[in-house]
Amino acid sequence: MTIKKAALFLLPALLLSACAETPMGPTAMVLPGKGKSYAAFQQEQDFCRSQASAAVQGQAERQNHKAIYGGLAATALGAGLGAAAGGGAGAGIGAGAGALGGALGGGLYSKNQQGSIQTQYNNAYVQCMVAYKNVIPR
Repeated sequence: MTIKKAALFLLPALLLSACAETPMGPTAMVLPGKGKSYAAFQQEQDFCRSQASAAVQGQAERQNHKAIYGGLAATALGAGLGAAAGGGAGAGIGAGAGALGGALGGGLYSKNQQGSIQTQYNNAYVQCMVAYKNVIPR
């Protein structure tokens, strides 16, 4: 299998496996305030999760678009460099190498951004829960 064919199969898999996602929930622990019923705590928790989701809404999609554009730019750059160095065959090899490099770089970028989005989500969630007099364990 040539590098060009391998790139066609691997690029979509790499891009899909490395996409940033909107967090499913907080990774920070918050406990009910003193004397608070679990039902009241659960209502506050549901509301604060919705507020945290609203705080990071659309960020994962924007970061994934940036990663895809970076991968496309690396593919074009690789094709240009390959064509300059080796003509038609070099363009194919350069495009394949650029696509793989761009997918890897885009995946690393998305993974890094995922941590940032989760942190923003957690901050919004914790701020909301503390406003309802809930407790962050130390």
